[in-house]
Amino acid sequence: MNTKFLLTSVAALALSACATAPKPLQGQFSLVSPRDSVATQQVGTPVRWGGRIIETKPGQGETCFQIISRPLNGSGRPNTTSSDASDGRFIACRAGFYDPAVFEAGRDVTFIGKIDGYANTRIGDYDYRLPKLSADVIYLWPEQRQVDVVPYPYGPWGPGPYGPYWGGYRGWGWW
Repeated sequence: MNTKFLLTSVAALALSACATAPKPLQGQFSLVSPRDSVATQQVGTPVRWGGRIIETKPGQGETCFQIISRPLNGSGRPNTTSSDASDGRFIACRAGFYDPAVFEAGRDVTFIGKIDGYANTRIGDYDYRLPKLSADVIYLWPEQRQVDVVPYPYGPWGPGPYGPYWGGYRGWGWW
């Protein structure tokens, strides 16, 4: 195997593995999860949390989001490869109006801010204590669409598994 090709391939792989967060999401943050912050009372701690929107509630002067927390990947996007992985729920609030039609349930979002306190809520028949984040940054990720690729059963030059030059079209073969 060509050494130059191998080195180029390894370098490309290494660079693609180093995902960088978009500029608004860069910085140093505590690694505490929403679930851990409830157990250890981490008010004032700077965090970068993200997940899927459960609910968006515009209020007087601010909008609050209830989020199902997901671990973040290297770029700061919530990791959605496992729908069962969750670090609990949290509430994030930011001054201003954020339209629930845009920030709709199921969208991925990342927040940067400080833990501002805790809120008690009821989920079904359970009393649940949620950390409340005072958000400085809200980053709504573009929707990811799953595309199913169906291979065309014929070769690129016509009918038959190898195209017309290999027997698919009898007038152009070499035999």
